[in-house]
Amino acid sequence: MPNYRRVASIVSMPRAALSAALLLLVASACVNVQVARNPGSTWAADEASIRAATTASADAWNRGDLKGHLAIYVDTVTFMTKSGPRPGVGAIEQQFSQVYFRDGVPKQSLRFEQMTIRRLDQNSALGTGRFILSGGGEAEQSGWFTLIWVRTAAGWKAVHDHSS
Repeated sequence: MPNYRRVASIVSMPRAALSAALLLLVASACVNVQVARNPGSTWAADEASIRAATTASADAWNRGDLKGHLAIYVDTVTFMTKSGPRPGVGAIEQQFSQVYFRDGVPKQSLRFEQMTIRRLDQNSALGTGRFILSGGGEAEQSGWFTLIWVRTAAGWKAVHDHSS
């Protein structure tokens, strides 16, 4: 017999919380990542690490270092695009090098704005923000992204990226 109280409590969750929980559940089912435990870490330090990784990623892009840009991801990352999921760093690297780079140089500069990082638990976080590609004599491109971050032995890494 169904537990109607439990179902009612799930249905009455705020839409954003329910969406975030479902997104985390789906993403965690899609990847196998070894999560590192760090009980002594503070949220302020963790948030600073995630922000630093994101800044380093944009800096690498702007230097023409696509591998450095992609270093924020675990190898098994899922990158959700308007044409569907792109599994793995290799698929993302191939797509980006064909679409956004010319002769190993980015066609446009990348920056991130309006970033918000929320702790989901001690070893995972949800990051949202806006990406902007500008310059290079091309029309500015921008959109919103969501990154699901997990603490790994190599530091904070994104396991899922949904950009639109």
